[in-house]
Amino acid sequence: MDYFHSRLTDDQFERIRRLIYDQAGIEMEPQKKSMVEVRLRKRLAQLAFSSFGEYEHYLFSPEGMKVELVNMVDALTTNTTHFFRESPHFDFLLKHVLPDLVERQRVSGTGRPLRIWSAGCSSGEEPYTLGMLLSEFAEGTPGFDFSIIGTDISTTVLDVAKKAIYDEDKIGLIPQEMMRKYLLRSRNKDAGKVRINPALRSKVRFERLNFMEKNFGFRVPFDIIFCRNVIIYFDFETQQKLLNKFMNYLEEGSYLFMGHSETLYGMGLPLNHLAPATYQRI
Repeated sequence: MDYFHSRLTDDQFERIRRLIYDQAGIEMEPQKKSMVEVRLRKRLAQLAFSSFGEYEHYLFSPEGMKVELVNMVDALTTNTTHFFRESPHFDFLLKHVLPDLVERQRVSGTGRPLRIWSAGCSSGEEPYTLGMLLSEFAEGTPGFDFSIIGTDISTTVLDVAKKAIYDEDKIGLIPQEMMRKYLLRSRNKDAGKVRINPALRSKVRFERLNFMEKNFGFRVPFDIIFCRNVIIYFDFETQQKLLNKFMNYLEEGSYLFMGHSETLYGMGLPLNHLAPATYQRI
């Protein structure tokens, strides 16, 4: 096969760039053409295609739109995350958000489990971090319970999240006490692997979700949404549409956490800014 010698033309890049924008909302700037070419070469090799033209023909076919589109998005999206990333958010969660939500429930008399959504959860480090923190909070708060859902567009990272097996070099920021309580070491000490324990895994479920879908399919709103370092891949118009969808799943008093490099300025959303990248629905 001569796929290593095939080049992605400007016209092919433009059609693929438009497709991923229309289908996933992801903006691929012209300067990313070389990155797209390198990553899609791997798909050519896996599919035994000899050229980008052959790959493009398959991608835009009915079968390709059903099967390969998901694989292409997986190949072109970057999933960088780790446990306890942007830790000030978790401090604010424990000190302010959870006590406030528990008090609101006490006053209203609802007493249901808190519902948390990790949107753009990647390989699961964020929802499992939340699970550890909420489990710790539950130990000192009688009657407190919670459920977490993590969603991502990439099936590859969701498979990792569901297995909940991580390299030991990824867990350095987890406090030692939490490591002992929530992580299981591999029987093969040379493997360098850990796994989230069954009790914590049972509190978190994962689903694939494309933010460009009109209806996310959730039947009930959330008390907390984490959507950190996700909207940076979208243009302003797409960001605004997405955040307005999020408002449909946040009731008054619920909380939204964004990435510290992201801003909601100029979107006119019904949110109070409480702390860096931290908001409350009004």
